[in-house]
Amino acid sequence: MTDEQEFLISNRPNKSDLKVFLVDIVSKDVSKEILEDRMRELENLVETYGWLVVLKKVQRKDHPDYQTYVGKWKLEEIIADMDRLGANILIVGNVLKPSQIYKINEKLRGIKAEARDRVDLILKIFWKHATSMESRLQIELTAIKHMGPRIFGMWMELSRQWWGIGTSGIGETNIERMKRHLKEKEFKIMKKLEEYERTRRLHRESRIRKWMPTVWIVWYTNAGKSSLLNSLTKKWGLVENKLFATLGTHVWNLYLITNNETWMGKEILLNDTIWFIRDLPPKLIKSFSSTLEDSIESELLLNVIDASDPFVQERINVVNEILDDIGAKQPRFMVFNKIDLIDKSKLAELKSRFGWKDVLWISALKWIGLEELKKFLAKKLK
Repeated sequence: MTDEQEFLISNRPNKSDLKVFLVDIVSKDVSKEILEDRMRELENLVETYGWLVVLKKVQRKDHPDYQTYVGKWKLEEIIADMDRLGANILIVGNVLKPSQIYKINEKLRGIKAEARDRVDLILKIFWKHATSMESRLQIELTAIKHMGPRIFGMWMELSRQWWGIGTSGIGETNIERMKRHLKEKEFKIMKKLEEYERTRRLHRESRIRKWMPTVWIVWYTNAGKSSLLNSLTKKWGLVENKLFATLGTHVWNLYLITNNETWMGKEILLNDTIWFIRDLPPKLIKSFSSTLEDSIESELLLNVIDASDPFVQERINVVNEILDDIGAKQPRFMVFNKIDLIDKSKLAELKSRFGWKDVLWISALKWIGLEELKKFLAKKLK
């Protein structure tokens, strides 16, 4: 397998004035299938935001370049290709250091383009889809923590260029001003978020008094979570095939009307939070810590998995790693969805790999296994 792959995308309708060049750098031991899956997810992120991808390039390197991540000569090739295709945004599918993104942007100024990394892109999608004041405050707080080092890195770079290493000048003064401004902004946002947190704590205490159990629904992208919640609760909310289409926590009421072995008409709450995705930095998830608090303190957790996904084990690993990072300690159970999309041999293979006790097999769209899921919840929460 070559160390570099390139995919030209052309003859597609252009609904955006911003054309994107995608670059992803992976180690040489990454399989071709995982590589293509990474690039597909990165392209989905770009399209979710509304930009147009015109070229995708994958580079295999065990050690990214310290200065520009992609390397001096490769960056020059990328700039030439971007200029030829009229691309004005470079998205790097990795997390870059402040100095690296600064140096890349300095090189891109000549063609009036700019670069962003994976975190920048996800933050923009978060902001676009944030509807509540609380979620916007949380995203703004994360952006400050993410962009702060970049701003300082930019000023330090300029300071070295203008005044020399080890000297004090206007560059350092501007750094201190920027630090103070961001600290003040961060403090004000945190004070506002504390008010939301107090209100949520009161609601949580009220639910505890009424003993309304809470189940946290988590899922990797495109696992069919919205369809499952619609089928269970019959609220028929919007099902969007977009990454991070909703932010924050949404609470759904579910009545467990089952037989005498469980409850009759007992109400529980389903907490629906943001999507999980590969390489989602923990600090982005933790930026929603206040809205996730209800979910983290729920009685149990259901991990909804797309049974037709060829990367089932990797998806499970990603979700579990994120849950561990944010301190989710309640019992976790797997719910394999979309079993109607796989044949009997594939289903048998999955059950052989994962079919130990307390694993559920459903199709939300075809209403397969939903009553068994309700009985399962009633039994575990009894």
